[in-house]
Amino acid sequence: MRSRTDLVLKAAKEVAVKFIETGRLSLSGFPEAFKTIYEAIDQAVPEPLPENRDRPGDGPSGDGR
Repeated sequence: MRSRTDLVLKAAKEVAVKFIETGRLSLSGFPEAFKTIYEAIDQAVPEPLPENRDRPGDGPSGDGR
Protein backbone atom coordinates (compact mmCIF):
# COMPACT_ATOMS: atom_id res chain seq x y z
CA MET A 1 0.00 0.00 0.00
CA ARG A 2 1.16 3.51 -0.72
CA SER A 3 2.23 5.73 2.12
CA ARG A 4 -0.15 8.35 3.44
CA THR A 5 2.20 11.09 2.22
CA ASP A 6 2.12 9.71 -1.33
CA LEU A 7 -1.68 9.61 -1.29
CA VAL A 8 -1.99 13.17 0.02
CA LEU A 9 0.53 14.41 -2.54
CA LYS A 10 -1.33 12.70 -5.40
CA ALA A 11 -4.67 14.16 -4.27
CA ALA A 12 -3.19 17.65 -3.96
CA LYS A 13 -1.72 17.37 -7.45
CA GLU A 14 -5.07 16.31 -8.91
CA VAL A 15 -6.86 19.24 -7.26
CA ALA A 16 -4.21 21.71 -8.45
CA VAL A 17 -4.39 20.37 -12.01
CA LYS A 18 -8.20 20.73 -12.03
CA PHE A 19 -7.88 24.32 -10.77
CA ILE A 20 -5.38 25.10 -13.55
CA GLU A 21 -7.60 23.46 -16.18
CA THR A 22 -10.64 25.47 -15.10
CA GLY A 23 -8.71 28.74 -14.96
CA ARG A 24 -9.03 29.17 -11.20
CA LEU A 25 -5.27 28.88 -10.68
CA SER A 26 -2.49 30.41 -12.74
CA LEU A 27 1.00 29.00 -12.94
CA SER A 28 2.37 32.11 -11.25
CA GLY A 29 0.27 31.38 -8.18
CA PHE A 30 0.97 27.65 -8.18
CA PRO A 31 3.59 27.40 -5.38
CA GLU A 32 1.46 29.11 -2.73
CA ALA A 33 -1.79 27.50 -3.90
CA PHE A 34 -0.27 24.01 -3.95
CA LYS A 35 1.01 24.46 -0.40
CA THR A 36 -2.47 25.52 0.74
CA ILE A 37 -4.16 22.63 -1.10
CA TYR A 38 -1.66 20.09 0.28
CA GLU A 39 -2.08 21.32 3.86
CA ALA A 40 -5.89 21.21 3.60
CA ILE A 41 -5.88 17.64 2.30
CA ASP A 42 -3.24 16.59 4.83
CA GLN A 43 -5.44 17.88 7.67
CA ALA A 44 -8.55 16.20 6.25
CA VAL A 45 -7.03 12.72 5.83
CA PRO A 46 -6.84 10.85 9.14
CA GLU A 47 -3.66 9.15 10.30
CA PRO A 48 -3.74 5.38 9.76
CA LEU A 49 -4.55 3.31 12.82
CA PRO A 50 -1.70 1.20 14.18
CA GLU A 51 -1.96 -2.42 13.17
CA ASN A 52 -3.12 -4.78 15.89
CA ARG A 53 -0.74 -7.75 15.95
CA ASP A 54 -2.55 -9.44 18.86
CA ARG A 55 -5.25 -11.02 16.69
CA PRO A 56 -4.94 -14.65 15.62
CA GLY A 57 -3.50 -15.04 12.15
CA ASP A 58 -1.66 -11.72 12.27
CA GLY A 59 1.75 -13.12 13.18
CA PRO A 60 4.59 -13.39 10.68
CA SER A 61 3.74 -17.02 9.96
CA GLY A 62 0.05 -16.22 9.51
CA ASP A 63 -0.97 -18.81 12.06
CA GLY A 64 -1.31 -16.53 15.06
CA ARG A 65 2.14 -17.14 16.55
